[in-house]
Amino acid sequence: MARYTGPVCRLCRREDMKLFLKGDRCYTDKCGYERRAYAPGQHGQARRRKQSDYGEQLREKQKVKRMYGLAERQFRGYYYKALRGRGVTGENLLVMLERRLDNVVYRLGFASDHAEARQLVRHGHFRINGKKVNIPSYLVRVKDIIEVKEKSRTITRVVDSLGSIERRGVPQWLELEKEAFKGTVKSFPAREDFTLPIREQLIVELYSK
Repeated sequence: MARYTGPVCRLCRREDMKLFLKGDRCYTDKCGYERRAYAPGQHGQARRRKQSDYGEQLREKQKVKRMYGLAERQFRGYYYKALRGRGVTGENLLVMLERRLDNVVYRLGFASDHAEARQLVRHGHFRINGKKVNIPSYLVRVKDIIEVKEKSRTITRVVDSLGSIERRGVPQWLELEKEAFKGTVKSFPAREDFTLPIREQLIVELYSK
């Protein structure tokens, strides 16, 4: 599956908000969005035009896709699963995205960003309930225990990321045992657990057309 491999700070500037795609760098004065908080491209510094309803819906969808590092086909698949589920479609979509293993690894602080988390998962550095899982899209369940393999606990990237987890914080629906390199899913995420501004209803409206 093709993935974006260009400069990720450009994506934050395109969506006009910090998406935290660059790990710890996003928390420093070296953050590309903080230094150039305008759209990329030749006319990026020109005044942004008022968007149409469709434009707002498209930008919201692109923003959430980029937060989780997903391609269009994969993201659309999550939407249709959310549509078939019980409850509010938009919230169902966000909950599924948060339950992805690569996202949980990032939220627990074992990786500094989603891309790094996905790579670590694919390389088999994690176990769930004692079993090796190397599928980034695996959806965790309540009471699942995610832990770093014992041989992988000396990896510099994992150690450094855990060392700065206090700055990011761990969501309330997860519990981290830092010294044991282990985390537990206490519950599914609630809508109030999403700290970044997301208007999921716009995504639902876009796909409903």
